[in-house]
Amino acid sequence: RRSGQYTMNHDHSKKIPDGASFDRSGSQDSLDELSMDDYWKELENIHETRGNNHEEQVALVVKEPDEGELEEEWLKEAGLSNLFGESSGDSLESMVFLSTLTRTQKAAVEKRVETVTQTMRKRNKQHQIPDVRDIFRLQNDSKGKVCDGSEPSTVRTSENKNETHGGTKGNFSLGTDEQKSLLEDVPSSDTDINLEISFAEQAANLKDSSVGKMYKGGGGDTLLPNFRLPKDKTGTTKIGDLAPQDMKKVYSLALIELTALYDILGTEFKQQKAVKIKTKDSGLFGVPLSLLLEQDQKKVPGTKIPLIFQKLIAQIEETTLETEGLLRIPGVATRVKGLCQELEAKFYEGTFNWENVKQHDAASLLKLFIRELPQPLLTVEYLKAFQDVQNLPTRKQQLQALNLLVILLPEANRDTLKVLLEFLQRVIDHRDKNKMTLKNVAMVMAPNLFTFHGFGSKTIEQSEFVMAAGTANVMRFMIQYQKLLWTIPKFIVNQVRKQNTESQKKEKKDKAMKKLLKKMAYDREKHEKQEKTPNDTDVPQGVIRVQAPHLSKVSMAIQLTEELKAGDIVARFLSQKSGNVQTLKKEEVFLYEIGGNIGERCLDDDTYMKDLYQLNPNAEWVIKPKQS
Repeated sequence: RRSGQYTMNHDHSKKIPDGASFDRSGSQDSLDELSMDDYWKELENIHETRGNNHEEQVALVVKEPDEGELEEEWLKEAGLSNLFGESSGDSLESMVFLSTLTRTQKAAVEKRVETVTQTMRKRNKQHQIPDVRDIFRLQNDSKGKVCDGSEPSTVRTSENKNETHGGTKGNFSLGTDEQKSLLEDVPSSDTDINLEISFAEQAANLKDSSVGKMYKGGGGDTLLPNFRLPKDKTGTTKIGDLAPQDMKKVYSLALIELTALYDILGTEFKQQKAVKIKTKDSGLFGVPLSLLLEQDQKKVPGTKIPLIFQKLIAQIEETTLETEGLLRIPGVATRVKGLCQELEAKFYEGTFNWENVKQHDAASLLKLFIRELPQPLLTVEYLKAFQDVQNLPTRKQQLQALNLLVILLPEANRDTLKVLLEFLQRVIDHRDKNKMTLKNVAMVMAPNLFTFHGFGSKTIEQSEFVMAAGTANVMRFMIQYQKLLWTIPKFIVNQVRKQNTESQKKEKKDKAMKKLLKKMAYDREKHEKQEKTPNDTDVPQGVIRVQAPHLSKVSMAIQLTEELKAGDIVARFLSQKSGNVQTLKKEEVFLYEIGGNIGERCLDDDTYMKDLYQLNPNAEWVIKPKQS
C-alpha cells in the first residue's frame, strides 16, 4: 500500500470506515486500495505538473444558487420557461410538450414548478403564478389522449395488453400503463437494455414490484455485464441521426428523464453553474473547446475535434499501442512543459517537429490538454451528475443515466469524448502487450476527467478516496459501453414523434380557424384539395416512393415487404449505375426518413421499412450522403 507517499489522501485512506461506501452495487467492484495504486500515482503526477505552472491556474468559481434558482434554470433548460414568469400565458407549445410526458417525467416537472412557484410567491413577484395543478389538469382532463393514459392506480386488464403492438398507422404508444404491461410481458434478461420504456418508469416499476430486489453485480474487471440492445425493427437512432430541431426536443426530454430517474432512485440531481471567468482566447492548452474549434475550422473547415487532440492521438498510435505502461507511465515533466510551450508557438505554423516527441510525452500532453480545458470535458453543469452515477443502485441504471448524460453534453464535448473513448478502447485492445487492461486505463484516466481544478481543492480532496473508486468505475463504464451510450432511446424518439404530430394537429386547427376568419374563397380550398389528392392515388398502398437526387436513378417506387430493410433499398439504387453521375460508395449514402412525425432521421441499414412506414406513414424517403 502507498503509505504516506501521497500526503493529501493519506489521511483519508486511514479514516475510511470498514466497508463504508464500498458495498454499493459492486460499483466499487473490489477496487481496493492496492488496485487503486495507478489512480494515486496519476494524481501525484497531476499535482506535480500543476505545481510547475500554478500561477497560470485560474480557479473556476462554481456559484451556490439561491433558493428556486436551480429549478428555474432547470425549467429553462428543459424548454419549459413559459410555465412561469411574464410569458406564462403563452404556453400552448408547452402544453403539447407536457402531454407527451410519462408519469415520472411529469412528476419531475411538477416538483420543480412547485419550488419555483413557492419561491416566486415568497419574493412576491408580480407575475401571474400558475398553480401546478392547473398546468397538469389540462392533460388529465383529456384522459384518452395523454401519454400516461390514466391514474397510476388503474389496473390494466389483460385484453389491453397488446395495445402497444398494434399495427395501426402512425401508432406509437408511450403510456405508462401500457408500459407496465409491456414490462410484465417481456421477459427481459438482466443484460438487455430496454429502450422502448422510459428508464425512470422502469425504475419505478422495479421499486413497486415484489421482484424489486435491485440486481447488484459484484466482481472485478472481467465481470462487467455484457449489456446489449435488443434489435429494434424501426431502426436504432444514434446521436447525429436526427435533424437539429428534433435534437433540441431530445435534449429537453433527456434532461427531464434523467431528473425523473434520479428522483425515483433518491439521488439528488443538481446542475452546477459556472461563473464566467477570463480564459485564453487563442492557443492550444487552456482554451475553451468551442473557441478552439472555431480557430481550427478556419484551418480545416467542418472539423469537429480539436486538431491538436487529433494529432496527439495520431502521434501516440504512430509508434505502436503495444508499449508497456502506455498512458500510465508519465513523460518527463520538464520536457512535457517545454513541448507544451513549443507547440503553442509552432503548431499552427506547421513548423513543430513531431519526430522529437517521445510516446509517453505525447500521452502526457494528451492528458494535460484534457485537464487544462477551462471547463471540464464533461462540463461544469454535469460533472457532478457524471460522478453521482456511481451512487445509483444497479449497473443497468448507471448505464441508463450515462446514456442520458452523453445526450446532454454540448456537441463539441460529446464529439471529443467519443474520439477519446474510442482511442482508449484501442489501447485496451493491445492489453496483452501493453499491460493496460480496462481497469488500468480507467484508473489512469479518471483523475484527468473527474478531478477538475476549477472546483477548488476542498470539495474534491475531502471525499477523494471514496470518489476515486467511484469515478474510476464510471470511467470503466464509459469505455466499456461507449457504443450503447451514443444511442437515443426509442421512447424519447417516440415522444418527439408524438410532439411533432400534436403540434401539426394544432397548426392545422389554427390554419382552419384563419381560413374561416378570412372567409377564404371556396374554390381556392377546392383547388388545394385537388392538389393534395394526386399524391394519395399516385402511390398505391404498401408502396413507397424513394427519391435519390444524388444518384443516377433519381426515383423509384418500392414495394414494402415484411423483410425489406433500409440497406436493401440503398443497395438497389446503387446497383443502377450510369456513367454520368459521381459514384458513391455504400458507406457514403443513407436512406432518410423525412417529415411526417419526425424532422429528419438517418436510418440504420437494419431498419425494417414496413414497420417504420406504419410508425410514420406520411414521411418522405430520400437517399443522400450523411451531413458531416
